[in-house]
Amino acid sequence: MSSKTKTQVIIAGKIYTVSGYESEEYLQKVAAYLNSKISEFRSADGYSRLSPEMRGILMNLNTVDEYFKMQKKVEELEKETAAKDREVYELKHELITSRIRLESAEKEVSSLQERLTEEEKKTIQLEAQLKSQSR
Repeated sequence: MSSKTKTQVIIAGKIYTVSGYESEEYLQKVAAYLNSKISEFRSADGYSRLSPEMRGILMNLNTVDEYFKMQKKVEELEKETAAKDREVYELKHELITSRIRLESAEKEVSSLQERLTEEEKKTIQLEAQLKSQSR
């Protein structure tokens, strides 16, 4: 298990000490994201007139909304990935089947070529016999 990281971050102009098992860079990134959301809300009309409790609720609702939307995107991407994995599997299977058929056809062609060569030899022998008999 990795060690716990403790770092100071600035959120909404105040310094907080946060800790977690993630890297300091990650914790700073989370704080920066939160600051951007706070700035976004502060620029909205009427936000400053809301009570601190209502501001917190709106921030939480927004965060949960974004989380659910991202979760849905992840699920969709996982489905797409699974579909593409199935498609790749089917294409690999088709490729293997085609290779087997090709190898089989190549063997058959080789066998037929050998047979043709043998038949050509027999034809030459028979023609030679016919020539010698007709003399």
